Amino acid sequence: MTLQDVGQVMDVLTAIYPAFYSRQTDDERYNASVLWASLFEPYPVELVVAAVKGFVGTDTKGFPPVPGQILTQLRALTAQKELGEAEAWAMVKKACSNGLYGAKREFDKLPPIVQKILGSPSQLRDWALCGSDELDTVIASNFQRAYRTEATRQRDYNALPPDVRALADKLGERMALDGRTQAALTEGTE
Repeated sequence: MTLQDVGQVMDVLTAIYPAFYSRQTDDERYNASVLWASLFEPYPVELVVAAVKGFVGTDTKGFPPVPGQILTQLRALTAQKELGEAEAWAMVKKACSNGLYGAKREFDKLPPIVQKILGSPSQLRDWALCGSDELDTVIASNFQRAYRTEATRQRDYNALPPDVRALADKLGERMALDGRTQAALTEGTE
């Protein structure tokens, strides 16, 4: 979305919230438009306008949206159905039923978020060896808690603007590299 496209969005908002926008100076409107353009750059203007209309259609407070509220609407419009923790556990439990001899094949069938929580096919193999009581209680509970945490972390990460995600990824890689370098240096001095 370009700065010019933001004008279309602001026209919709100004028409619906005239009292709020009439108090803004030209500089304030321009600065807000620049910020909106940077935050919504990867999105087509039609999608952003649809998200604004979605917000406005459900607004009961009478205040114009901040960019984060429109980003939330965008995610709702474009999001794929998220796997629930019980559904994820059901997939893992089914994979465990063939986990003794087919752990790798079963692991590969699982969604990436579930694979991340499990870590490796060997976890399926280990759980396949557990009794059903332990699998259905302690392990299920721990897995579902880990799944909730990871799903929330991924949702929050995906909510970041693409340029911020790219910066976070770059910093994460640098920190991981620095940690490995520091560990290698520490090993060499011991």
